[in-house]
Amino acid sequence: MTEAPLIYLVAGEASGDVLGARLMARLRQRRPELRFAGVGGDRMAAEGLRSLFPMGELSLMGLLEVLPNLRRLARRMTETAADVEARRPAAIVTIDSPGFALRLAKRVKPLGVPLIHYVAPQVWAWRPGRVREIAERVDRILALLPFEAPFFEAAGIAVDFVGHPVLESGADTGDAARFRAAHGIAPEERVVLVMPGSRRTEVSRLLPVFGEALRLASAAVPGLRPVVPLAGPVEDTVRAAASLWQPAPILLHDVAAKHDAFATAAAGLIKSGTSSLEVAMAGVPMAVGYRVNPVTAAIMRRLLKVRYASIVNLLADAPVIPEYLQERCTPELLAAELVRLLREPEAAAAQRQGFAQVLDLLRPAEGLPSEAAAAAVLNSLR
Repeated sequence: MTEAPLIYLVAGEASGDVLGARLMARLRQRRPELRFAGVGGDRMAAEGLRSLFPMGELSLMGLLEVLPNLRRLARRMTETAADVEARRPAAIVTIDSPGFALRLAKRVKPLGVPLIHYVAPQVWAWRPGRVREIAERVDRILALLPFEAPFFEAAGIAVDFVGHPVLESGADTGDAARFRAAHGIAPEERVVLVMPGSRRTEVSRLLPVFGEALRLASAAVPGLRPVVPLAGPVEDTVRAAASLWQPAPILLHDVAAKHDAFATAAAGLIKSGTSSLEVAMAGVPMAVGYRVNPVTAAIMRRLLKVRYASIVNLLADAPVIPEYLQERCTPELLAAELVRLLREPEAAAAQRQGFAQVLDLLRPAEGLPSEAAAAAVLNSLR
């Protein structure tokens, strides 16, 4: 009896774990006999994946943050490549985390297994010359943003624009009344959403800045109630830092509660990245902040080819969301922007109008993004 096809998936961080889990569910809907192996987190484990090692070991970002872990990452690379070779899957799907994923692709390319990379590497933003290297390593890219397809196709890579997973996040389905009742929030209190990221290096830099910004903003706008959704890998770090904040925040574990918080929030302090798009989906006006190691920042500034850091602004080609990056990511500037959004309804309304226009650009030709991604993977099976 012929064994069912095996899909080998590799995710390296929380957002990739969500993408991988949705992809697995859609693939199983179409082909119930499929088997899965690889590296993933709790969400992919819930869909039946037994991770080769803890996914959190790959959740690193920034040049100086990665350097101390190079030896361990090299061991995990060798281990993963050996596992792929032993299993000989019908297809390999690497999900985001291009630093690890593209090196793995180079290692396993000689096996002749169809190699699909889900979430186009953002080389169009800072290293466009690398696209030739990517073309040598992967067979297909599943792109989340519409302008990525022509960029990679010009280098000879097959691309499917599958749409952005934020459209399936449920971020716009929350219940504000339920959230206020559950947490005893009075009608006159203003909820501020705080999302400092899901990587240890991110939160360690942003938490002190966001906490002080909240303190300053609450002095100008009394009755603020910060809400912080907790992300698994950094939960303890966030909990410890947020316990010192004034006003004291509400900490959330549950996804449904997070979406209820979105529906309640009057404004947000958000890490630049996918989380800003999720918050835009919920219609929450925000100030975006981000910091990396100064050496990393200096290198990136020399390489960057785009004007904006947030996906919303990139798609709109306009500063829909104010961005406070690196030395401008200060408590004073973030607090001033937060106060402006809370006091000036027209400023919040202008952001929401920009959100609606951008989200329309993120829809695939038909169906949901995870359905489009599953179809593309199945079409690539050897």
